[in-house]
Amino acid sequence: MNQKTLDEQVRRHMAAADPAAHITDQELAASRERSLRTFQTAATSPSDQISPTGSLEYTPTVVSLSAKRKRRTRKWVTSLAAAAVLAALVAGDIVGLAGWRGSATADAAEVLNTAAETAITSADPVVNPGQYLRVKSTNVWSTETWTEDGSKYQWLDTEKMDMYIPTDRTAEWVWLRSGRVPTTFFDDKARNYVLEQGIQAHSETLRAPKGEFYGQPGGILTTDMSVFPRDPYRLLNHIYIRTLGAGQSVDGEALVFIADLLRTGLVPADLRAALYKAAAMIPGVTITEGQANLDGRTGVAIGRTEGTLSRQEIIIDPKTGQLIGERQVLTTDYGAMKAGTPIAWTAVETSVSDTAP
Repeated sequence: MNQKTLDEQVRRHMAAADPAAHITDQELAASRERSLRTFQTAATSPSDQISPTGSLEYTPTVVSLSAKRKRRTRKWVTSLAAAAVLAALVAGDIVGLAGWRGSATADAAEVLNTAAETAITSADPVVNPGQYLRVKSTNVWSTETWTEDGSKYQWLDTEKMDMYIPTDRTAEWVWLRSGRVPTTFFDDKARNYVLEQGIQAHSETLRAPKGEFYGQPGGILTTDMSVFPRDPYRLLNHIYIRTLGAGQSVDGEALVFIADLLRTGLVPADLRAALYKAAAMIPGVTITEGQANLDGRTGVAIGRTEGTLSRQEIIIDPKTGQLIGERQVLTTDYGAMKAGTPIAWTAVETSVSDTAP
């Protein structure tokens, strides 16, 4: 069996056992204990090996886990545990039930949980028939390019976006984009290159039913928010399952997914609160900056370092529970960009508009 086939089997096993759809509160507590025992048993069996970093390494004897699972007559949570162990062997990390491997640091968890409690009492903008939810955002991305002589040029682009989303989500959406404008340079070489090439922004106004801009589904913008569990534990499991196999690690990708979802500006208060609490259960999440400024607004940056190059952060106002935005920050020098440089960020504001352009 090749790696791709095995990954697909793991994904099917876990998707079929999504806790969000089936588990009761009583089963939830019992499943944590059962699943942990299953994992511990597998981790100490002779067929599995522990790497120097402490993670489980894949061995061909994973087939025995499948056989063991078939002989059991317990509820589906046992199959989920087996699937989680199998995923651990495949991916070198543990993807099973949330909370196995710790959580965010105490101070980060406190900020996130406080923001969640505040968010749940917040009133979402009321969009009446004929009105639009307006989502304004400032977006910054890094650009790097190489010329034929091997020279590399790096800078940051800024793009302003203004989206109008009708009450009837199947009706026409309007999206104003300023185009990417080179705004931040780290050396004169890159600045001169942009001037010599005449790089300029190209603004555009897009209109599309259902938000299907460029003739394609709107992706995360048009995600049905009702599919996400509001219980933080179930929600984090749901996110782990959805992102299995993506990114550099399951925990890092889970936080990226949470950041991507929040930055749409479309997340209702109850789900926003659950996402904050889910982030508080992700190992490695810490407070990275107590007074983080993003597009003129200040909040607390909560993030997780991924590998050795960068960390993902969400920035929230703990007093209101509102998301200010998200960003990716270098943790080491990269070319002309120094450690501590935000190389990608999005600041979001939402309001209600009576009309659209």
